[in-house]
Amino acid sequence: MKIIFMGTPDFAAVTFEKLIEAGHDIVLAVTQPDRPKGRGGKMAISAVKEAALSHGIEVFQPVRIREPENIDFLKNYDADIVVVVAFGQILPKEILEMPKYGCINVHASLLPKYRGASPIQWAVINGDKVSGVTIMKMGEGLDDGDIITQSRVELSGDETGGSLFDRLSVCGAGLCVDTLKLIEEGKATYTPQNEAEATKVGIIKKQLGKIDFEGDATEIERLIRGLSPWPSAFTYLDGKMLKIWKAEVLQKNDKPGKIIEITKNSLVIACGSGALSVKELQLEGKRRMNIEEFLRGAHICEGDILPS
Repeated sequence: MKIIFMGTPDFAAVTFEKLIEAGHDIVLAVTQPDRPKGRGGKMAISAVKEAALSHGIEVFQPVRIREPENIDFLKNYDADIVVVVAFGQILPKEILEMPKYGCINVHASLLPKYRGASPIQWAVINGDKVSGVTIMKMGEGLDDGDIITQSRVELSGDETGGSLFDRLSVCGAGLCVDTLKLIEEGKATYTPQNEAEATKVGIIKKQLGKIDFEGDATEIERLIRGLSPWPSAFTYLDGKMLKIWKAEVLQKNDKPGKIIEITKNSLVIACGSGALSVKELQLEGKRRMNIEEFLRGAHICEGDILPS
């Protein structure tokens, strides 16, 4: 098929590469404009742009895809279908109806659950046992189009946002290739979503990672895993940010935030219900360490209280 591909992050780039490998003709890659990144503010390109340039594919980076001149630009490519993966902009009706087979979207959840941004992190944070990928024909609303195909993925007990991201990106890429074949052969089915079961999740902001030790230890541990590697779960130690990367839940109780045990290889923090035994952490300005390495140089004592 002749494809216009719209996507931005690494998750989208995996599908981009898989489509090329399957022999599809990506005639245009549409991605977000270059943006400053990091402390130096150096301009960075998206993963999809990087992939497109490596294959000699034209790149288009509109600030607002719905502007009339941008819609007219897309018409020049006479694509059979538009494939959208984490593009970051809402498509207007004119684009949705432009190609022969319409526009399809690769979404990292089992729709209608988790419409919107960050479905991967929320699946881990909420303790879901199963996640997956949905390929849908796009409608004008937010992730509300008819479902074409789905693939389920079971979450492991130590699943992180990062590990699930990697697994679903590969799953979605393969499913997209299979779905395009069904569409081209006229074998695809289109099932409306059950609106009564729809849930929405928003963009995750860094502040979500601030740990409230008044909460349940099991929920905090899921937050730690769900926000790894970004934006990370954190507290403060002597005024410095302390990121917690890995922890285990213990059935111990004391004042929330209180450090109730320190040994050579153990740091236990009480929560509102239960406690956390921290395994990996990172103090501001330092590298990520396991607990044994951290404790060799840390100024921390049993009875200290971490802020909630």
